[in-house]
Amino acid sequence: MGILDKHRVLEKNVTLLAIFAFLVVTIGGLVQIAPLFWLENTIEDVEGMRPYTPLELVGRDVYVREGCYVCHSQMIRPMRDEVERYGHYSLAAESQYDHPFQWGSKRTGPDLARVGLRYSDEWHVDHLRDPQSVVPESVMPKYGFLEDRLIDGRYMQDRLRTDRLVGVPYTEEMVENAVADFRAQADPDSDYDGLVERYGDTVQVRNFDGAAGISEADALIAYLQMLGTLVDFSTFTPVASR
Repeated sequence: MGILDKHRVLEKNVTLLAIFAFLVVTIGGLVQIAPLFWLENTIEDVEGMRPYTPLELVGRDVYVREGCYVCHSQMIRPMRDEVERYGHYSLAAESQYDHPFQWGSKRTGPDLARVGLRYSDEWHVDHLRDPQSVVPESVMPKYGFLEDRLIDGRYMQDRLRTDRLVGVPYTEEMVENAVADFRAQADPDSDYDGLVERYGDTVQVRNFDGAAGISEADALIAYLQMLGTLVDFSTFTPVASR
């Protein structure tokens, strides 16, 4: 029996074909995935990376809830056209605290991995209210209702504890001060020294949507404004180049 005849046996026997297909996929998956558990630089530690602040974390939840990832990826590939348009290619470390990560599979709108501080808070407010007012060709729906949804953050301790269960390094001090930190970041007149001490100097503190109260728009803009701002790429050197 030749090779082709043997192959026909597989093609005609659904059960046998399924078994061999499963074996091939299993072996291929193990070859790709298993080595990652023993490589020390699978996710290299990068200076500047930190967990999300409580306000940024809520903003990320809003981002996921509204399906922003469906049209906006957060993954800049190491290709010339992408790097020239969006900035330094994405690092694995930048997504190490994301559950799930927001790499995406398509772009209807631009990639947002480096959108932080590229636009003013006022621009983001206008963009959420009426996307076409700032980007005429945009097909993005209006999200002005986020300004009307106020949040008090009383559940933030539970939220941080949940992320800690899956490996995000929130300290007990961060958890205990979660509600206070949530409110302090959106109020430049508050005592936010503790927030900065816990999360670092990269934390942006201000009234993001310019209105009274902490809204979902505040949280979402706080999240967008920090994307891509934590790593100083002017001094970053990849492991392979060191």
